[in-house]
Amino acid sequence: MFASLRKFSGGALVPHKKRTAQVPTKTIKPPTSVLLPLQQHIGAVCKATVKAKELVTVGQVIATGTGYVSAPIHAPISGKVKSIKPTLLANGQSCEAILIENDGLNTPHPAVAPVRITSKDELLQAACDSGVVGIGGAGFPLHVKLATKDAIDTLIINGAECEPFITSDNREAVEEPQRILRGIVTLLDWLEIPRSIIGIESNKPEAIAPLAAQIQALELTDRITLQSLPPRYPQGAEKMLIFATTKRRVPTGGLPSAVGCLVLNISTVSVFQHYLDTGVPLITKRITVDGDNISQPQNLLVPIGTPIQTILEACGGLKVPGGKVILGGPMMGIAQYDTQAPVTKQTNAITCLKTALPAESPCIRCGRCSRSCPMRLLPLEIERALKIQDQDTLTKLQVQSCMECGTCAFVCPSGRKLVQRMKEAKQIERRPVS
Repeated sequence: MFASLRKFSGGALVPHKKRTAQVPTKTIKPPTSVLLPLQQHIGAVCKATVKAKELVTVGQVIATGTGYVSAPIHAPISGKVKSIKPTLLANGQSCEAILIENDGLNTPHPAVAPVRITSKDELLQAACDSGVVGIGGAGFPLHVKLATKDAIDTLIINGAECEPFITSDNREAVEEPQRILRGIVTLLDWLEIPRSIIGIESNKPEAIAPLAAQIQALELTDRITLQSLPPRYPQGAEKMLIFATTKRRVPTGGLPSAVGCLVLNISTVSVFQHYLDTGVPLITKRITVDGDNISQPQNLLVPIGTPIQTILEACGGLKVPGGKVILGGPMMGIAQYDTQAPVTKQTNAITCLKTALPAESPCIRCGRCSRSCPMRLLPLEIERALKIQDQDTLTKLQVQSCMECGTCAFVCPSGRKLVQRMKEAKQIERRPVS
């Protein structure tokens, strides 16, 4: 049932700071209104299926995908559609969003009922209908991942959760271990995958113990292995996790399916099984609220579309005004300028920090960024090529392989904004050559 520690190259030892790992999840009171952007996933933006002044119920489809790589959006509360208007997303892009006023009745939609699966096609349809996307932050639609044509021999469950502060996956494992394992078995059975490996960092015994106990209780030791992973960032990155659990290397530009692997976040599996059990689609998120500037760090179960400010108030508010409010963790999250912005399907944490980053100073060419890069890139050389807009060199340096994990910026003694430069360089490299 247990496998030994394995390590990938590069990475960094980041501060753990998992203060909420032992704190049970609380459910907050639904807000007076929710704002639901029509882009909450990787892929095609959704199209609203409701209109202003229309009444909606909990679990009702309010927006459907406009392409195959998309996922429907459901109402997390019952009430009236107040408006459909443009809004800014966390990444600065704009899209339409549905604003729903809460009627306080929490009326369920009549179609919400347990889902019975009798074939692989029905499983894929259920994955689509559930609205479930990658819970870990990427937001890739679940049904698209499950429908791969490549032969899969290993289902890898990502429970690494290597970012500082974030413990939402940890609490999912502690509070719903049986549901997670039932979800894994559902996928193994209908996708005809022979085995599954759950990867969790070794410094999370409170998450490992209940899963290990349930694997024994459900007699799944021949199908599911718990893999203890070294606590090293970014252990939860897909390619790092695949190597750590199987010793397989995903080729540059390739997908996990190219090496026979399907990777799903541990909470993604759990919420999908919850949908099968109840018929309730993805309308709530378990998120971690932590950082040195939040009064009461905790994990909360919140309706999707809840304003950040409402969540901060549920945690006692900020200790001091100002600082940074980050949607996500400190390594890969995005700083917010408006706390009225909503949490979405992709939100797994809100990190509140007192101090801003130190000012940049010139590069001292120490090489730490290159040595720490888990993708073995050369951030300094990429930054130099970016300055002169050298597309050819950026291509040769394989800038598109950067996963924007933030390790290079974390270890840089000069405070260089390397992640920002990597993002800019990737955009430059993709530009059509005139």
